[in-house]
Amino acid sequence: MITKVDRNAVRKKRHARIRKKIFGTAERPRLSVFRSNKHIYAQVIDDTKSATIVSASTLDKEFTLDSTNNIEAAKKVGELVAKRALEKGIKQVVFDRGGYLYHGRVKALADAARETGLEF
Repeated sequence: MITKVDRNAVRKKRHARIRKKIFGTAERPRLSVFRSNKHIYAQVIDDTKSATIVSASTLDKEFTLDSTNNIEAAKKVGELVAKRALEKGIKQVVFDRGGYLYHGRVKALADAARETGLEF
């Protein structure tokens, strides 16, 4: 039986494997996703400078939905991060799913970001 601690450890190992291959540059930064039980977070990161360019989450003041841990909330965060990235002149990103399966909230966030104008 897999416990929650084991599950997160497995996710972290998976994320480390993914991060070996994914690297965000100034021209094409990394869109990193983190999801907790209550919230979802997205950051656009330039790994050459180790700096976050833009970020969005369900904790932002512009976030208006009541529920923060569902697919609708993830779509809203995806739209927010894409709008902020486009305002900074970022059109292309590398998607980093953070070791999570590309399903549910993570997929909804990615699809919403694509629909808003980000390319990945």
